[in-house]
Amino acid sequence: MSLLNKIKYPKDLKNLSIKDLKILNDELRNYTINTVSKTGGHLGASLGVVEITVALHYVFNTPKDKIIWDVGHQTYPHKILTGRKNKIHTLRKKNGLSGFTKRSESIYDPFGAAHSSTSISANLGVTAARDLLDKNFDVVSIIGDGAISAGMAFEGLNNIGHLNKNSLIILNDNEMSIAQPVGAMSKYLVNLLSSKTYENFRDLVKNFTKKLPNEVSDFAKKTEGYLKGYLTGNTLFEELGLNYIGPVDGHNLELLIQLFQKYKEKELHGPVFLHLITEKGKGYAPAESSKDKFHGVSSFDIKTGIQKKSKDKTYTNVVSDTLVKMGKKDKKVVAITAAMPSGTGLDKFQNIYPDRFFDVGIAEQHAVTFAGGLSIESIKPFVAIYSTFLQRAYDQVIHDIALQSLPVRFLIDRSGFVGADGATHAGSFDLTYLSCLPNFIVMAPSSGEELKNMINFSLSINNQPTAIRYPRDLAGDYSEEKSFQKLKLGKGKVVKKGKKIAFLNLGTRLNQIFETADLILKKFKIQPTIVDMRFAKPIDTSIIKSLIENHDVIVTIEENSIGGFSAQVNHFILNKLEKSPRILNFFMKDEFIDQSDINDQYDQSGISPEKIIKKLASLLK
Repeated sequence: MSLLNKIKYPKDLKNLSIKDLKILNDELRNYTINTVSKTGGHLGASLGVVEITVALHYVFNTPKDKIIWDVGHQTYPHKILTGRKNKIHTLRKKNGLSGFTKRSESIYDPFGAAHSSTSISANLGVTAARDLLDKNFDVVSIIGDGAISAGMAFEGLNNIGHLNKNSLIILNDNEMSIAQPVGAMSKYLVNLLSSKTYENFRDLVKNFTKKLPNEVSDFAKKTEGYLKGYLTGNTLFEELGLNYIGPVDGHNLELLIQLFQKYKEKELHGPVFLHLITEKGKGYAPAESSKDKFHGVSSFDIKTGIQKKSKDKTYTNVVSDTLVKMGKKDKKVVAITAAMPSGTGLDKFQNIYPDRFFDVGIAEQHAVTFAGGLSIESIKPFVAIYSTFLQRAYDQVIHDIALQSLPVRFLIDRSGFVGADGATHAGSFDLTYLSCLPNFIVMAPSSGEELKNMINFSLSINNQPTAIRYPRDLAGDYSEEKSFQKLKLGKGKVVKKGKKIAFLNLGTRLNQIFETADLILKKFKIQPTIVDMRFAKPIDTSIIKSLIENHDVIVTIEENSIGGFSAQVNHFILNKLEKSPRILNFFMKDEFIDQSDINDQYDQSGISPEKIIKKLASLLK
């Protein structure tokens, strides 16, 4: 019987020997690989923290002691060890385990995480509350090398050093977040490992490491900068008021246990910053050799590592192809991403036009204002960011772009539902939070061909910001060779003429509206009119006026929360026109919808063809 089968909760680790824990590491790693090969998910990061996870739960008394993970990409081993092993096969499925930490899922998840760089601030909040209530427990947060570069992480570090609370911050440094980490912080961490400016301290380091366990000394030889900051007290983290230790081998289980025990036994005081070096994808050859270290994967063959992915073009692929064309067409075109070059499709542009590509790291706020600065000097920036991550830069979108009417072009990926990634990554609000802003042009394509034309259209707008939102989905109608078709600002198109009912569709639900219309025709002998509106702002007021003359019901469809496209239509009809038909709005349900099959999410939210017809039934009769 395997050791892992005997482990239900962290308390079951306590009586294992170091030898048994090492065996458990291998079993845990293999169990994680087997699970993700079927469910898909974030494999590479989870494989890199197996030793850290086992050591943490071995030394600390969870759930009384709090372990706060950043992002959540690396938490699959944590879930397996904390009472969820028998449900791990439900990962990212309907009614199953979330792909991230989630408070409602387990007492061992004290803080939910799916967006990066939150763990240090959460750590300080829990720690301050602990001291205010005079409680006794430890708080540990784990943050990655990519996430540590974000502004929020620095704010947390600055405050935690100032308050000088007893807490442990672990930097999981695998020299790779989703893409290769960028910026000064990344270079700084590398320099901690390889700096040669400390020649005068070399003998001191050698003498010091002789007193440490052999494992530490061996690792020190591999990392020339080892303990430089600890000995001289001049690391950035020390200057911020933290007690810096490292870099340390994050796969050396015995050393990790020793360090955690020293902290647990209060031999280390104040805010401790432990810098661990790990390997993303460790223990699985296909992950170790892949470019992205198997960060986010679909289901795959364990032997080969080959993932089961469709070869059809996605909307992200359309963005990639089109931006390359834009770059060739206009040398002022630049592309900006926040640590997601491949996820947003900008890696192709990066390879062809490296001087006009900017990866700013996990810094969406900076990305937006940086683009604004470029635009005032006549550069034409395209900023590609997931909808859910653009939320982090909303003040910059308003104050630095919209208020100044700067021609920044936003490419908003992963709009609408995202299936297995659930509520934390769904692009549920962008139409709402952008359409309410003065000076903004907001578009949503119904196909890859429409997306291509919208990107080309946005290039011609040089006096105000534009935004194009599109889903994580196949692009449907699209031809890379087909020439661009010109669009007119705020103009939609009637794609099916009918009577009585007019569907005003925004975005990629258009195919489902055709399906809905066919069901209505079959059941009620009514052929609805279908309009692809294209623009959420400005809306096509002339087409709405013409429809009201000979239609009894106007129906709006959008894959967004309340207050987006429908609000623009409702406002125009109810406040600008004398005659008002019956209006029905279909949008995302006013609640967070967990991971599931995307068609099931449509149904849960009431925007599936069946749910639309059900709501229309009384009117149709």
